Amino acid sequence: MTDTTRQPRIHFDESLPISAEVTTIANLIREHQVVVVAGETGSGKTTQLPKICLLAGREHIAHTQPRRIAARTVAQRIADECEVELGDFVGYQVRFTRRTSKATRIKLMTDGVLLSELTRDKDLTRYDTIIIDEAHERSLNIDFLLGYLKQLLPRRPELRVIVTSATIDTRRFSEHFSDAPVVEVSGRTYPVDIRYQPLADDADELDGLTSAMKELAAESGTGDVLVFLSGEREIRDAAEAINGLRLRGWETTPLYARLSAEEQQRVFQPHPGRRVVLATNVAETSITVPGIRYVIDVGTARISRYSARTKVQRLPIEPVSQASANQRAGRCGRLGPGIAIRLYSQEDFESRPRFTEPEILRTNLATVILQMTEAGLGDIEAFPFVEAPIDAQISDGVRVLAELGAIHPRKRHDHLRLTRTGRTLARLPIDPRLGRMLLEGSRRGCLRQMQVVVAGLTIPDVRERPTEQQQKADDLHRRFWTPGGAVDATPPEADAQPLRHTAHTGTRKEASQTSLEGGDFETLLNVWEYLQKRRKELSGNAFRRMCRQEYLHFVRFREWEDLVTQLREVCRELEMDARGTGSMGDVVTCLLSGLLSNVGLAEPERVAKKPGKRKPLVEYLGARGAHFAIQPGSSLARSTPPLVMAYELVETSRLWARTVTAITPEMVEAVGEHVLTRTLSEPHFSARSASVVANERLTLFGVPIVAGRPTSYASGHPEEAREIFIRTGIVEGEWDTRHPIVAANRFALEEAQTLTDRMRRPDLLLSDDELFTFWDQRLGAEVVSGATFESWVRGQADDSFLRLTPADCVSDPGELRVADFPDRWEVGRHELPVAYVFEPGAGRDGVTITVALELLNQLEQTPFTWQVPGLRRELATALLRSLPKAIRTKFVPAPDWAGRALVWLDANGGTEGESLPQALARALRALTGELVPPEAWQPSTVDGHLRPTFVVMDGSKEVARGTDLDELRVTLAPKVSAKLTRSAKRISATGQTRWTFGTVAPSVQLSGGVVGYPALVDETASVGLVVAESVQRASHEHVRGLRRLLTLVNPSPVRWVVSHMSNQEKLALGASSYASVPDLLADAWLKASQQLLLESGSPDDVRDEATFTRIAELVRADCPARTQAVVRVAAQTLTAQGEVERALQMFPPQDPLRIDVTEQLANLTFTRFISATPDPWFDRLPVYVRAMTVRMQGALKSRSRDDRARLEIEGVEVDYAALCDAQPPGPLSPAVEEIAFLIEELRVGLFAQGVRTAVPVSPKRVRQAIAAAR
Repeated sequence: MTDTTRQPRIHFDESLPISAEVTTIANLIREHQVVVVAGETGSGKTTQLPKICLLAGREHIAHTQPRRIAARTVAQRIADECEVELGDFVGYQVRFTRRTSKATRIKLMTDGVLLSELTRDKDLTRYDTIIIDEAHERSLNIDFLLGYLKQLLPRRPELRVIVTSATIDTRRFSEHFSDAPVVEVSGRTYPVDIRYQPLADDADELDGLTSAMKELAAESGTGDVLVFLSGEREIRDAAEAINGLRLRGWETTPLYARLSAEEQQRVFQPHPGRRVVLATNVAETSITVPGIRYVIDVGTARISRYSARTKVQRLPIEPVSQASANQRAGRCGRLGPGIAIRLYSQEDFESRPRFTEPEILRTNLATVILQMTEAGLGDIEAFPFVEAPIDAQISDGVRVLAELGAIHPRKRHDHLRLTRTGRTLARLPIDPRLGRMLLEGSRRGCLRQMQVVVAGLTIPDVRERPTEQQQKADDLHRRFWTPGGAVDATPPEADAQPLRHTAHTGTRKEASQTSLEGGDFETLLNVWEYLQKRRKELSGNAFRRMCRQEYLHFVRFREWEDLVTQLREVCRELEMDARGTGSMGDVVTCLLSGLLSNVGLAEPERVAKKPGKRKPLVEYLGARGAHFAIQPGSSLARSTPPLVMAYELVETSRLWARTVTAITPEMVEAVGEHVLTRTLSEPHFSARSASVVANERLTLFGVPIVAGRPTSYASGHPEEAREIFIRTGIVEGEWDTRHPIVAANRFALEEAQTLTDRMRRPDLLLSDDELFTFWDQRLGAEVVSGATFESWVRGQADDSFLRLTPADCVSDPGELRVADFPDRWEVGRHELPVAYVFEPGAGRDGVTITVALELLNQLEQTPFTWQVPGLRRELATALLRSLPKAIRTKFVPAPDWAGRALVWLDANGGTEGESLPQALARALRALTGELVPPEAWQPSTVDGHLRPTFVVMDGSKEVARGTDLDELRVTLAPKVSAKLTRSAKRISATGQTRWTFGTVAPSVQLSGGVVGYPALVDETASVGLVVAESVQRASHEHVRGLRRLLTLVNPSPVRWVVSHMSNQEKLALGASSYASVPDLLADAWLKASQQLLLESGSPDDVRDEATFTRIAELVRADCPARTQAVVRVAAQTLTAQGEVERALQMFPPQDPLRIDVTEQLANLTFTRFISATPDPWFDRLPVYVRAMTVRMQGALKSRSRDDRARLEIEGVEVDYAALCDAQPPGPLSPAVEEIAFLIEELRVGLFAQGVRTAVPVSPKRVRQAIAAAR
């Protein structure tokens, strides 16, 4: 103290309890290095201890406070008491603010400031006394200072340390400093009546609160009530509940940290009546609320707690400790006796921990570890903390520094070493994450923007949301959300221009930044620039008024400005580059450098329901399996960016992301390369790049940043890439190249594969492994892609050693029998293309023969039963194996007998017109004497590839395919005929009613050597001329066309026939299935014309007009009589039908006899049965129908006999139905059709034995006819 004119006045306020202990404390300071002073709030220890130290002879005193406001206000109070100017004898220093001088002897500071001084002065030589105030709060900084001072004291025996605390666990502080003496100073408090009122089982917190309020309101006396609640929402609910009580003369006032300054100030202002202050734990120690005589404590609080598992700082609601509960209760004992009501039981209170868990046990230690490492204080594991953190916390702090790139990778037991980034971060007086953002801002040319954002993140939000006007405030603030960096920040009463950021000029992809740009972080910049602009435009008072009107906190903005100024000064001292202005994408990338563990990936399939009908929240997958949602107040809350970054993740009712922006994978890679996990999977050949690529997956602490993108595989795995390139690109042919060597070798391989497929010998073709060996042995080690292949080949003087021929592509070239597998099948003058497919089990497997539609009628099935020569022996073997066992066993082994039979056939010939089964039977008979009946062969059972498939083409269009040529011919007959008719338009005709066809040739030669067969066709009211595809079809159609033309050119005999009919015949005709009697008579005339035509000669010979005219005259002469005869047979049949129908009524509807007779009758007397029933069976129709009546009469006498006969008939009919099913589509052949009438004769013989049959018949004879027709 060189300036005696300003020497401080040291005195003690006798009203303060600590004044009684001044001498004791001074003596203890002189005698002990460490003294613990314990005293409740109001004891005077904070303001008087520095003066006691001066009294004890101490010269330079460092006095720490947990909070900045406390450091400033205590410094001012001590300066006032010492009657000196603040900043001289008494000064203070907080973050970015310093008011000291060379004359300062008592320096108030935050504990963080003292920590930062350690980096420059490890022994704190500037001070001989250090006071650690409010040590019971056990903040992280306090615990670190206490541990460091314990290490420092042995090196500085003259140093004195005073630890002050509320009367909370003072023993722990004493023991930490080797049983340092403890001085306890009483506080100024009155007795407090503690009342326990635990909630009933069916009551909630609000019920208990309103009940306690009613009780206190009924108490006589004055004073306000302080209610401790856990959070803002609970405060709002409590205010609504208490206001609902309508207590006269009472008002409610909230108190919590996020309130605006004006709203907080209401608590300290005078007020009429009585007041209920609804507060969080901010009112426990930080603020002394005046006028409190009553306390209601719900017993919970939001406690900041860091999860080492999820790396999230949570704010869960937890029961407060006993110490906190007592602090709360003590708030009502300052003015006089008080009452504290606890809404929980005394047992609950006594079961709680005595003290609140120290911050070091529930926070991240990154800052502490960084400072310790920079200061060279050794490993944190060995540091003497009052309570050492658990290993998981330490590991997590190390991981944060690793995430920021602040430390070098280390092995398990190595000491931490800071990187260049880490050393710079340690010199920045801010959180390492924020410091990392500033460093990245300097590197990316956007430091000035980052200084604004970082400063804005470290202070309370300048945007206020008063409880009563939240919606109005939100509406005004939302204008700062405008995406893309442009914000219309013009207030209602101003005329400001929109704010826009500089366009991006870096190398980042255009698509890498979404329209959301910087999200909530950009909002901060928008607010800052808006306030800067308005402050320049308005006077001081006008600016304050504008801030108030627009719900922007003026004092916080001033603090923001101060912080920005101080950060710029710090960055200038560290020579960080502040030139330039980056894009919003650059700003976001800088922010990301410090927030890599706060990245999240949208999971649209995971949604969390919100109250009411609002849109569900989309959840994000965060680091290490955490799941969070964007806080509703964020500008991104209504959008769902795929990838986001949050400034903080806080757990309340759920895990929320606060202050959020969208990011891109490119940004993460730009600043997070050192912590990204890269996984390569599924290496494969890419035809597009002609190289081997793998799917690269990037994860950031478990969050998929890149799910899978192609990346070069050869750079890190050249040997594996070379193998994949050769095997997949060259051998498997995925490399799409025209390189002459590769193309020639592929052609040779295709030729060889075509031959081996024809032979069904894929075993002959070189395997992929053998081809790989071919290339592997010849190509250089550097060949890993198409580009390296071409480059290497260009360097070879002779490349012939790389070329293959078809013979090189098979293991045994001598096995190739090309002639046995022709690509053409000769049929007469035609050559049919033959294709081979080797796909066992597939429908297209085997030999495929292509047939033009117009050639179909020229082909017979027989030649094709022999197969191509190369498959003939295999087919013969299969046919032998298809024989019944009794025959098959005589030809074992089948392959040998097949070979012997084919050799015999080659030597003896004579196979013309024979099918292979027929020829084999002949050969086996000659070789063994064994007879193989035709029906024993089962060609349909042989493997599909042994039966040729016929593909019928109409031009370039496939119209059908199958293995049965006969069936294809019948099925496609109309198409073939139409095709032939179109090919022979000059001879086709339609709609003719007389002979206009000239001479109709039996066959015509069409283009391509195709033969067609002209024939007349029945068109009902006329006739036409078509070209049929076969002789059989032409003959069938020609008869029908001629009989129709005869009815068209001859006069109708119907009137004459009707005039000669009896009444009985007329009645019978009326009961037919025909549409009308004239319709029946017309059909009879058609039948008569056909009979006369056939009797006159062969219809196939009627090919010219003269012949037809002659036949027409013959038919005209005999037609009336013949038609009358046909009508008479029809009348007899229909008369018998009536008798049958009457007889059927004697049997129940479900009687098998009735069902059988009904079906038989329907098969004989169907519509147009007259012209459809062939001769000579037409004349037998009356016999068949009358036999039905005889049968029914006999059944009434002997039903068992009828049943036996019926079962025999049914057996024969089953065999006949099978025969019909086996026939190709179209009309049945005459031979097959005749069997139906043999069965009718059999019915007559079995059921009406008194009636003679037209031919000898029995079940055996019928079955023989069926077998012959097969």
